[in-house]
Amino acid sequence: MIKGFKEFILRGNVIDLAVAVVIGAAFTAVVTAIVNNLINPLIAAFMQKNGLDEALIVTLNGSDIKFGAIIGAILNFVIIAAVVYFVFVYPLNTIKERAERLRKKGVVEPDAPITELDLLTEIRDLLQAQQAPPQAAGKHSDPQA
Repeated sequence: MIKGFKEFILRGNVIDLAVAVVIGAAFTAVVTAIVNNLINPLIAAFMQKNGLDEALIVTLNGSDIKFGAIIGAILNFVIIAAVVYFVFVYPLNTIKERAERLRKKGVVEPDAPITELDLLTEIRDLLQAQQAPPQAAGKHSDPQA
């Protein structure tokens, strides 16, 4: 049981996921700081409120509906999505597309990262070489000699 747990923990996916969670938490702190220290003061300057949480409040039968807080959460999401896309997704897609164009042209950069396609192609070639009939060697292998 412990061996299986150890294999699970040391699997690359779990470590990658842990790193993503830690970076996500740190990134959330950055976005929260931007919203609290930049966006909320700007809103406070225009709406004479302390931030989105106190802006656009509608009271209905003694209950407060905080539309400003909802807009703030949507703003946080849009900022996070934009940063993730423009900092991580877009550059990585551009690099992959460039590498794929170079591979199709037959030009492979010497220090280009190895892709899954490269590894699968190499594995296929090795398997084909293993399945090929063995080549005879030695002085008796050539029937014409």
